[in-house]
Amino acid sequence: MSDNELELKKLYWQCRRGMLELDVLLSPFVQEVYPSLSLEDQASFKKLLTCEDQDLFGWFMQREEPGDADLKRIVKIILDRVQPS
Repeated sequence: MSDNELELKKLYWQCRRGMLELDVLLSPFVQEVYPSLSLEDQASFKKLLTCEDQDLFGWFMQREEPGDADLKRIVKIILDRVQPS
């Protein structure tokens, strides 16, 4: 198994948060989109996974916005993927 495959498996497990609303956003994103992100956006996604579930939930439900610009960008990328134009 390559390093990239190991990284994706690790990220996939980190995406399993125990909150269905987060799981349905994060798990498919890491499998389908993460590999094509820039290195900066990949780093932002990894940073996002260190955040508390309640913060993530608020951001993805668009009740709040992250104060950090990198997190704000990756949240937007994830939401743009699932929201109609």
